[in-house]
Amino acid sequence: MAKEDEKKESGSWKDFFWNPRTHELLGRTASSWGLILLFYLVFYTFLAGVFCLTMYVMLLTLDDYQPTWQDRLATPGMMIRPKGEALEIVYSRENTESWELYVQALDSFLKPYNNSQQAVNNDDCTPDQFNIQEDSGNVRNNPKRSCRFNRTTLEDCSGLTDRFYGYPDGKPCILIKLNRVIGMKPGKDGQSPYVTCGAKRYKEGDEWKEDAESIGEIAYFPPNGTFNLMYYPYYGMKAQVNYSQPLVAVKFMNISFNTDVNVECKINSNTITEFSERDKFAGRVSFKLRVNN
Repeated sequence: MAKEDEKKESGSWKDFFWNPRTHELLGRTASSWGLILLFYLVFYTFLAGVFCLTMYVMLLTLDDYQPTWQDRLATPGMMIRPKGEALEIVYSRENTESWELYVQALDSFLKPYNNSQQAVNNDDCTPDQFNIQEDSGNVRNNPKRSCRFNRTTLEDCSGLTDRFYGYPDGKPCILIKLNRVIGMKPGKDGQSPYVTCGAKRYKEGDEWKEDAESIGEIAYFPPNGTFNLMYYPYYGMKAQVNYSQPLVAVKFMNISFNTDVNVECKINSNTITEFSERDKFAGRVSFKLRVNN
């Protein structure tokens, strides 16, 4: 009896997979399988068509040169070069290897700002006024001109007069840049935004401290640490192919040696007044600087 039951179960399983009497495969005839495959073919073709149509309509709303929808930042971000690890610049004057990487990073970053390259790619612009280049209706005014930012503008921090940017002398240079925001005009009435740096307040235990006595004198290049208005507004990477982001160099002239100095640099402008406590890079940047003697 057990063998007969096993034969019946084996036969029923084989008949389910392929029944030679009814010509059914997995319980369905060829016409049934054909109708199912046709249904899913039509169904998924329809879904693909809806997806393609949706993407096509969405792409029609996009502009190749600027975002259709843009969350305008009240305050642009700031960043430094060289960045170091975790925005910490620590080195020893006597140890060449400790500051050589910073020098190499600055050389690489400033290479596009060489005067010869700027003369080829960019134009001389009228300082202290916005470089407005509007489109004429539907006619694109592209590519838009970009203003020259010559490396020599950074003077002592250009790497030309001092190829080591003051690092072996204990007078390091730090470059500061504003993040690019399309259409932003960071100033008005001919007043350019400028950078100021000072000791950052930090909390140690229950007390607030700052390293004001250790930071020493600070020199700015260009003078007054300004981002000239002629470099704004920015029209986007595709519209301004050769755009050169303006820079401000900060040189620490007599910083205290063998001491951690917490520095904060921020942008000052008559159109940028909001600084979020939640975003530590909004209109400012903080970093630690330590020069060991």
